[in-house]
Amino acid sequence: MKFIDLFAGIGGFRLAMESVGATCVFSSEWDKFAQLTYKANFGETPAGDITKIDAEDIPPHDVLCAGFPCQAFSIAGYRKGFEDTRGIMFFEIARIAKHHKPKVLFLENVRGLLSHDKGKTFQVILETLQDLGYKVHYKVLKSKDFGVPQLRPRLFIIAINQPIDFNFPEPLNIKTCVGDVLETEVASKYFLSTKMWHGLQQRKRFNKQVGNGFSYNLVNDSSSHANTLTARYGKDGAEVLVKDDTPRKLTPRECARLQGYPDTFIIPVSDTQAYKQFGNSVTVNVVKAIAQNIKETYEKIV
Repeated sequence: MKFIDLFAGIGGFRLAMESVGATCVFSSEWDKFAQLTYKANFGETPAGDITKIDAEDIPPHDVLCAGFPCQAFSIAGYRKGFEDTRGIMFFEIARIAKHHKPKVLFLENVRGLLSHDKGKTFQVILETLQDLGYKVHYKVLKSKDFGVPQLRPRLFIIAINQPIDFNFPEPLNIKTCVGDVLETEVASKYFLSTKMWHGLQQRKRFNKQVGNGFSYNLVNDSSSHANTLTARYGKDGAEVLVKDDTPRKLTPRECARLQGYPDTFIIPVSDTQAYKQFGNSVTVNVVKAIAQNIKETYEKIV
């Protein structure tokens, strides 16, 4: 089973697909810092901007993997959808799928894609894939149901070029807690300054008074899960703060663990870039579980 890794980020899809015996034949990622992390772990630098790569220059493949840019559909963004160039990246997937006709498309995005523009955006995606000859299956899965203590609901789309059913994996019912990912020794730089901590508390009080939703999320060793990591996590850590006398941010290694990356995964970039990369990544545990079901489905159709 050969696959390509589009919008590859730091390789979450690749780790998952390789874990079920699949072989990567092409990868693409435009961010130079993500490329560094990808190369450090997989020994190759992904090709750059996918919009500048001809479909015929991409090798034949059985599965097209893509966690395509989600900012245009996220509830945290402006939700401009296809009016935002990042939203149009979906059509790059369609362009490549039309040329190569892979048996399976394995896509990931934020769950806000389902409701964007009253469902019209997702309807365009469905119709586009159906017009290409794919039967589309989709479901929102939460990372916390697959062995990592992070909420992270994400939409997964599996499109198959034959009229057969696809079964998404069921929750693993593995009991986890935030303490499972915490390091025993943490450098002082990850602790919030008194000024920053007071600032977050003040901002929370103010926003509560005016009816805004901002808050910070405090967790400890026994918390069942943390909130969803985002690409902006490095700014103040408000999404997930570890409770201590002085709260602290997660370390990059703790973020990696929260996303299902093994401790052998190399982090060659600055903390700022690492936070962005893990916040943008897929949760490896979830993608592994889906990849196993894709493998079983693939074996039925070849």
